[in-house]
Amino acid sequence: MTEPRIAVLLPCYNEEAAIAQTVAGFRAALPGATIYVYDNNSRDRTCAVAAAAGAVVRSERIQGKGAVVRRMFADIDADIYVMADGDATYDAASAPALVDRLLDEQLDMIVGSRVHEAAEAYRRGHQFGNALLTGMLTRLFGRSFTDILSGYRVFSRRFVKSFPSLSAGFEIETEISVHALELRMPVAEIETPYYARPEGSESKLSTYSDGWRILRTIVTLYRIERPLLFFGAIGGVFAALALALGVPLILTYLDTHLVPRFPTAILITGLGLFAALNVFTGLILDTVVHGRHEVRRLAYLAHRAPSRGA
Repeated sequence: MTEPRIAVLLPCYNEEAAIAQTVAGFRAALPGATIYVYDNNSRDRTCAVAAAAGAVVRSERIQGKGAVVRRMFADIDADIYVMADGDATYDAASAPALVDRLLDEQLDMIVGSRVHEAAEAYRRGHQFGNALLTGMLTRLFGRSFTDILSGYRVFSRRFVKSFPSLSAGFEIETEISVHALELRMPVAEIETPYYARPEGSESKLSTYSDGWRILRTIVTLYRIERPLLFFGAIGGVFAALALALGVPLILTYLDTHLVPRFPTAILITGLGLFAALNVFTGLILDTVVHGRHEVRRLAYLAHRAPSRGA
């Protein structure tokens, strides 16, 4: 039996205070894994500290976590990928259980659902935003995870190599979740401890600006992945408005055989045309999306399921 190659991916930015602890934790938990630290333009000694701790240090110059994840997924060749932030907030000791679950059940992604160990680990604004966005994702896509914003995840090779990462920042976790849901991949969640940051480490997540970007990403992904429903809903709104304006006009015409309000009639015609255009746009894009799903599915199936080897 040959053991699968495991890569631990740690995106980080200005994490001098936490990166050594993070690397040491994953080296102890997964002694056979290769630890990669991807630095994203840090202005402190993050790279030097990570290298001294035994990590393979690489850099991504395009700013944003999405750019870092895109680079990591493209560059690293492994069978199992463990991804966590380099800020020592995620429990490295939970990694073997996550990897074992992925291999035993031949899953494509395990999400480390966060259970915070201290009040300062997970701010109330972040908890509320996560619950709101998770609920919205569930309503739009039919199913979801309990913690879509968790940065602690374990992936199979076929997930990583079929994932067309497009996000720039912290909305990358949302895009990853939608990718798994849309391809109906076998996935699971395991609760893992979530700790407060070490002294000297600061959160890079902005509750409001990043929350808005994540919300916008959910809506954008819904438009891309569910165009018929998205544009059909817009078309329905304009069709309903045209109908509401048109009923009195139709009743007047049936009673008098006259159309006394030509501007309203023209507006109704425009609204009806706009509604029809949205519906047909949705139908056309739905065909395109179906083709895109087939291409992604073929890319996904090009790689074998995760296993412990033969």
